[in-house]
Amino acid sequence: MIHKSVNEAKKGTSGCGSSAQQQQHIKQQEQGEMMKQALKKIKNKLFVLSGKGGVGKSSISSNLAVSLAKKGFKTGLMDVDLHGPSIAQMFGIKDMLNMAPGDKQLLAPKQVMDNLTVVTIQALMQDKDQAVIWRGPAKTGMINQFVANVDWGELDFLVIDAPPGTGDEPISVAQAIPDAQAIIVTTPQEVALADIRKSISFCKTVKLKTLGIVENMGSFKCPHCNESIALFNTGGGKATAKQFGLNFLGSIPFNLEVVKSGDSGIPLLTEATDNEFAKNFETIVANITKQL
Repeated sequence: MIHKSVNEAKKGTSGCGSSAQQQQHIKQQEQGEMMKQALKKIKNKLFVLSGKGGVGKSSISSNLAVSLAKKGFKTGLMDVDLHGPSIAQMFGIKDMLNMAPGDKQLLAPKQVMDNLTVVTIQALMQDKDQAVIWRGPAKTGMINQFVANVDWGELDFLVIDAPPGTGDEPISVAQAIPDAQAIIVTTPQEVALADIRKSISFCKTVKLKTLGIVENMGSFKCPHCNESIALFNTGGGKATAKQFGLNFLGSIPFNLEVVKSGDSGIPLLTEATDNEFAKNFETIVANITKQL
């Protein structure tokens, strides 16, 4: 089961010879079938990724999930950043996940608001400060179990929050959920854009459909003089989308309230709906959903 896998996913197959290999093959087949059955119940899978860390990808994922849930869509949020999970903090999740009622093989995702459930490795560990020191096979196994051994039920959307880069976790998601559709997050400056061009290449290589690019931390109005300030330049996301023939989903202004809301465990869109951040985010959500 998935609880045990937090410790056992790091271990190699026990036993010896063909018997152990055969048992492992049977387990993989069973898990593969469970994954297929789980994914059949999920209409849309949105894969939020970026080639660079620090662009606000998790805040985009969490607020996207909140926005969809508030619109009445049954939504799940799966945090596959195994080494640096932040979704638990953003939703104030402090206790561990429980087993699904009536099924000892499945975990129940954490209900954080109406229409929204969450799974993160942080909610599977007794010690929240413990480092996850895993290599590829262990990480792939855990991500597969996030699909196969969680009682997601019928969902309109599954939002998947990935770590930065194009390594084990994004590859595992692309293999486990081949019909996932990518949302690439960047900030406007060239150092970030250089990395998301690699994300665009990744999506093409693994044949993931890309819904478009979101530019985060864009220009904002100074609260004192009302002048527009571009901390990280401006327009880079839109220009990159045009260069690669992708949809530009929209730009989100830099907003200090996003930082405060993440630290408090309440994503900004949970309560605030009349600020510039919320208005721009609604445009992005509309640009995503109209493609589905």
